[in-house]
Amino acid sequence: MTLPGDELVARADLTATRAITIHADPNAVWPWLAQLGQGRGGFYSYDVLENLLGCDIHSAERVVPEWQSVAVGADVKLHPELALTAALVQPGRALILRGAVPVGRTPAPYDFTWAFVLHGEPGGPTRLIVRERYGYTRWWAPLLVEPVELISFLMTQRMLRGIRQRVQRADPSSRADVPPVLLQSASAGSR
Repeated sequence: MTLPGDELVARADLTATRAITIHADPNAVWPWLAQLGQGRGGFYSYDVLENLLGCDIHSAERVVPEWQSVAVGADVKLHPELALTAALVQPGRALILRGAVPVGRTPAPYDFTWAFVLHGEPGGPTRLIVRERYGYTRWWAPLLVEPVELISFLMTQRMLRGIRQRVQRADPSSRADVPPVLLQSASAGSR
């Protein structure tokens, strides 16, 4: 399905879509997305692994009011010296980040979006969909991006479960006994 932000990398060479069902209202999930980032709420994944790379990530266990403001153009840090930019912010519905990681002094060989989209109605449940889209700008980009997708799969899977656990723990009306449902779909196109 087409998601908000797909148009930012219109011709993606690699797309990875992952999702989880959270038994809570979309408005209960949104605050956890709004505070994503290093120096804020973290990424609710494997902080220890992220910190081995010097990311200084500390995933929040609660919604922090000071971290709820995210606007188009804002930096969302992955690392103290590396950030993506909020390209689309629709509270309660979608947060789209855009940017790329340079290779030393060389600009990144791809354009990248990281979409967090909420599908659901008031009262829940909510489907949290996370999509990565890469548009290669150099012939060697797949050599860098595609091996990292396994790590991305593991980290995103943990992030989705981490968000689900936090939302459902904070919302006593949710059904915390329902197991998470994950979907993995990745496709690489040819250039």
